[in-house]
Amino acid sequence: MLRSLPTLLAGAVLLALGLLFSVVVLVVVAVFGLGLWAWLWWKTRKLRRAANEAHTARATTAEGQVIEGEAVVVEETRVVEGTLLPRNDA
Repeated sequence: MLRSLPTLLAGAVLLALGLLFSVVVLVVVAVFGLGLWAWLWWKTRKLRRAANEAHTARATTAEGQVIEGEAVVVEETRVVEGTLLPRNDA
């Protein structure tokens, strides 16, 4: 019993240290990711503003607002059923 008590205490301490280390690593990764996202957001702000202005300028014309869409042209053909070669009734 006395030999297992130090082993149990050492295991509990190592488990607590591992948990604390994993929480610290998780926080560091989260802060790094948030910092990277903020840096990219800051660097692309002019590009986003220019794209928004271009979209707004393209969407409005002198007549008003343009609604964009797509159209598909379907060609229809008629098939006439019948004989193509003359019949030879002889």
